Amino acid sequence: MSRRKLDHYKFSADAPNVIERGKPLYTSVKGMWNELYFKNKNPVVLELACGKGEYTVGLGKVFPDKNFIGMDIKGDRIARGSLAATEEGLTNVAFLRAGIQYSDEFFAENELDEIWLIHPDPQVRDRDEGKRLTNPDFLNSYAKYLKTDGLFCLKTDSTFLYEYSLETIGNSDKYKIVEHTDDLYHSPLLEEHHGVKTHYEKIFVSKGYTIKFIKSVMVD
Repeated sequence: MSRRKLDHYKFSADAPNVIERGKPLYTSVKGMWNELYFKNKNPVVLELACGKGEYTVGLGKVFPDKNFIGMDIKGDRIARGSLAATEEGLTNVAFLRAGIQYSDEFFAENELDEIWLIHPDPQVRDRDEGKRLTNPDFLNSYAKYLKTDGLFCLKTDSTFLYEYSLETIGNSDKYKIVEHTDDLYHSPLLEEHHGVKTHYEKIFVSKGYTIKFIKSVMVD
């Protein structure tokens, strides 16, 4: 393991805005994010597979009256988001180091107001459908944590994942797609991404890829 990664892991271990195995909140925060971590009653927004936390931090800056959680299994990536949030003085941003398949251990029913999924791996091979973060099993899992009328939003450069997700979300009885576009930057929905661009999104756009966007809501 590189020295840089080791430094990142140490930073996460010491950072108060990172919740990971071995820290007290890791086993007690489920259903108590407002009370135990944010200590307010503001809406709670989760970014899944947040990577370096660029979107989590970006949204935290745009919406100081909301609470944001970036979730990822990679501690070295989360450390970068944690540092960025700390440098910005954002007290409404937290990071959770855990695999998405273990979400039940960290979120209670109806605890979340929004879930964002930003440029996840499209997992294009048929044998990897189980890893796609918008497959029916994952969608059913997210629905447990979202409040009625809560948002589930996907942003991707992958035409494959966009079309797959339109089908899986559209066929689910737990979600209703309210808006979508296969070219966000040339769409009236552009404001829906709040001007936040990740490093990789900038690369995708510079190479001529269009950005796709799906906005759906939880139905009762």
